[in-house]
Amino acid sequence: MTGVGRPIHSQAKFLQQSPLGFVLTGGEASDYNAVPDLLAIPVGKPRLFLADKGYDGDFLREELLIHGIRPVIPPKANRKNPPACDFRVYKDRNRFERMFNRLKQFRRVATRYDKTRKSFSAFLALAAAKIWLPYFVNRT
Repeated sequence: MTGVGRPIHSQAKFLQQSPLGFVLTGGEASDYNAVPDLLAIPVGKPRLFLADKGYDGDFLREELLIHGIRPVIPPKANRKNPPACDFRVYKDRNRFERMFNRLKQFRRVATRYDKTRKSFSAFLALAAAKIWLPYFVNRT
């Protein structure tokens, strides 16, 4: 989720559309600078890395392949030799967009009322916990 202020990068559980962790970056920082912190989140190793064109870079693709993670990133339009992208798999990226939209239902996340990084990330953790709760509660 990007925009004015602090872009939010997330690692998420694919089928449940539930966030596993967040990395906040500055508004002017490049997207691919958050990848090492995303991969350092202490959860299982991802098989795929679905991302938008902001993450496109040869160094990042090589780093992901070294770690055994398949990058699914569409190439930027200005690349001379664009790498292949599995657009059938890339279509599933909308699940992550829907997860961010669920996070934006919390007004403090959408409007970024919090002044400090610490309080904003704390509220993100609370919002993620609220999203996760239905998966732990017995619905019978």
